[in-house]
Amino acid sequence: MGRKKDHDYFSMLVDGVSYACDAAEELQKDLQSFDPVRLPQDIENMHKIEHAADLAKHEMLSKLLKEFITSIDREDILELSDVIDDVTDNLEEVLLRMYMYNITELREEAMQFIAIILACCNEMKTMMEEFPNFKKSKKIRDSIIEINRLEEDGDQLFVDAMKGLYRDGTDPVKVLAWTSLYEQLEYCCDSCEEVANVVERVILTNS
Repeated sequence: MGRKKDHDYFSMLVDGVSYACDAAEELQKDLQSFDPVRLPQDIENMHKIEHAADLAKHEMLSKLLKEFITSIDREDILELSDVIDDVTDNLEEVLLRMYMYNITELREEAMQFIAIILACCNEMKTMMEEFPNFKKSKKIRDSIIEINRLEEDGDQLFVDAMKGLYRDGTDPVKVLAWTSLYEQLEYCCDSCEEVANVVERVILTNS
């Protein structure tokens, strides 16, 4: 009697990244037509994406618990699902901070950040779609390099944004609020890079 085919965890991980892409697109849309009055509704829409991502992750983990043999190490699947989910969580946190700090108008750098984050998420999806072929693929390495480059752009944007904030800011409350927001946006870039870092490590340990 043949062994039952294991679940397609590669596709499930791609689904996880798809939720992160949806969250990045939602945040970009919210910022492009920013209206502080609409923030509660924007947060609710974002939370639906985050909640769906959580449900998908829990379903995958439930299947993983019952699986005897997996395509890659169980611990690697767990770590990848965690770091991918962190991206979606961090994007939701941006809107929550905007609401908590009573942001009423945007600074230009916020849109620049979300453009970088969205590019990171799209590149992550390309990387994870190629991941089943990680032993032979050369495209994955290109995606990892591109995500690292985008994260460096995010680092430089953070430095420039903070300098401008503390150079031009006159309201200490707004300076404090935007310091927290810039930190969270930069952390979104970092969390995308962490996914690439984990993918790179998984490839090394499974090749």
